[in-house]
Amino acid sequence: MKNFIEELRWRGMLHDMVPGTEEMLNAGSVAKAYIGFDPTADSLGVGNLVQVMTLVHFQRCGHKPIALVGGATGMVGDPSGKSQERNLLDLETLNHNLACQKKQLEKFLDFDSGQNSAEIVNNYDWFKNFTFLDFIRDVGKHISINYMLSKDSVQNRMENGMSFTEFTYQLIQGFDFYYLFNHHGVKLQMGGSDQWGNITTGIELVRRKMGHDAFALTTHLIKKADGSKFGKSESGNIWLDSKKTSPYKFYQFWLNAADADAEYYIKIFTLKEKEEIEHLVMMHREKPHERLLQKALAKDVTVRVHSELEYENAVKASEILFGNGTAEQLQSLDEDTLLSVFEGVPMVKISKSVYLNSANVVDFLSVETHNAIFPSKSEAKKMVQGGGVSVNKTKVADVALKIEFQLLKDKFLIIQKGKKNYFLVEVV
Repeated sequence: MKNFIEELRWRGMLHDMVPGTEEMLNAGSVAKAYIGFDPTADSLGVGNLVQVMTLVHFQRCGHKPIALVGGATGMVGDPSGKSQERNLLDLETLNHNLACQKKQLEKFLDFDSGQNSAEIVNNYDWFKNFTFLDFIRDVGKHISINYMLSKDSVQNRMENGMSFTEFTYQLIQGFDFYYLFNHHGVKLQMGGSDQWGNITTGIELVRRKMGHDAFALTTHLIKKADGSKFGKSESGNIWLDSKKTSPYKFYQFWLNAADADAEYYIKIFTLKEKEEIEHLVMMHREKPHERLLQKALAKDVTVRVHSELEYENAVKASEILFGNGTAEQLQSLDEDTLLSVFEGVPMVKISKSVYLNSANVVDFLSVETHNAIFPSKSEAKKMVQGGGVSVNKTKVADVALKIEFQLLKDKFLIIQKGKKNYFLVEVV
């Protein structure tokens, strides 16, 4: 049985833990630990992936991981790390989000490995028949107001105020730990460093109600370039759902990581062993321009989150956009990948009749309905003659060339003007 704490240490994931946690895990028996996932969106994001990988590493070290989806806590909203009140979700949205997140979690954890098989639990199951009076008697009486006010998640909101709903969140999460300790033998709760206050409330509740020791462990939060964390309700998040973040953009996120970030990310988000990572880092530092580290990271994570095929499509799309891609490669992309690759570039529409009736490529490129490409025939003619125009990755050199291009997916053309200016033309 591998040392889980040591695994987190060398990977740079360990932030804090309650004294005695490592000793408990190294006692020789299979330990149970859980992490809660907040169903505020119908997909997990890169920030959540840190916690998913924590459970994966926990299981690979021989222990039993439990993923808790917050059917009950999702109705309240966790104030941790938030500057304002969350919007409350209706039951239909909440259940949809829970189902989607469960499906994603099942891609990473092993649910058929015997004694340490993973489990998914929903805290709505033990809260649905728990009355308010029962809650304030059985939970509220054990935790003082002073204790709750001391938490950072509360302190940081005192100036602008927080509702009683969010104020009670730590008690609800605390009861989750107590319930899982009491009914499932779960001795350890894990989470991001912003969850320390909520997690330790659970430890306190276990101690006061049962007289037993419980344990806690937190991991570092992954931050974006601007210093903010990756959260499901934050802007610019990278999602695990391909409909929210395309496999191409997902791949590009890892591929474009700064060198220092790539060295950090590859330890956290992959299952590569220490020796292999150290070798990759050494090779990368010798030839940083080849971006070996970023390529290894992007491949590993994209394959596991999406698939080998989606990874290959993302690589192909990258080569087309940034390398010497061919018209055949461009034609081979499916429509979703094509649109994802060229998302954000100027898009113009032209009727099929105008397209078919254009006398030549210069007429087409300067047609009035999409003069964002060339405002005049003379400018279009000049750049074509200078070899600065490509259509579907094929260079156009003849100003009299007839319009006989094969439409991508029967409706698109990719116009390249110079080295970096792309235009997506939709023929409708």
